[in-house]
Amino acid sequence: MSTRHTMHSAGTRRRVRKVRRGGPWKRAVAAAGSALLLALLTGCGQPADHSRAAFVLVDISSDYAAELGNARTLSNYLLADLTSGDSLAVGFIDNSSFSERNIIARATFDHRPSAANTQKRQFQAELDAFIERFRVPAHHSDVTGGVLLAADYLQEVGAGRSYLFILSDLHEDLPPWLNRETPVDLTGVEVIAVNVKRQRSDNNDPGAYRQRIAAWRERVEESGGSWRVVNDPARLENAVAGR
Repeated sequence: MSTRHTMHSAGTRRRVRKVRRGGPWKRAVAAAGSALLLALLTGCGQPADHSRAAFVLVDISSDYAAELGNARTLSNYLLADLTSGDSLAVGFIDNSSFSERNIIARATFDHRPSAANTQKRQFQAELDAFIERFRVPAHHSDVTGGVLLAADYLQEVGAGRSYLFILSDLHEDLPPWLNRETPVDLTGVEVIAVNVKRQRSDNNDPGAYRQRIAAWRERVEESGGSWRVVNDPARLENAVAGR
């Protein structure tokens, strides 16, 4: 074999090895693969968040306190419906509602069914104990403070879907020392007013009742939430199932 042919063959082998070890085409493929991986990691391939969080807010002021049992009924429906990874809390509206003491019970349910069932029994026991020892209705009703408390809880949980159930006549009667001009962030929260009881004075002025509901609807929607009313307690189960 000639020297020239030998040199040509050696050069060919070097070029083949160079191509096999890497070249422009391989770098392009690697770059494309990295771009695809980055796209997947930044959200295109991330699963949707199906977790749910609900806050039940019940008014214990003088005009509504007799309806406290509806909070137990609604909470029982929710305890049966919510599953592992979901969250539930129940709190009350009184003279000043924006505090930790206004939360009766709360839980984020464990991924282990047995542990989640234990949490649910404990939750139910805490609510039952509160209802059993309740004696004196609040003189004032700080509805806004309660909504602020619930909104903070739902935002902290950060579930895929959030619900706020309000059991109240929606009549706000603030003590003179409270300031409730703080904006409420209800972005993405579904607010459901349950059993908006009519006051005695509404019999004389039915427009006042409708005005209260309309005013709260406007506040909720301006704060980024959605609004609906379920006035028949017998339809609570449908309200929960229709979420």
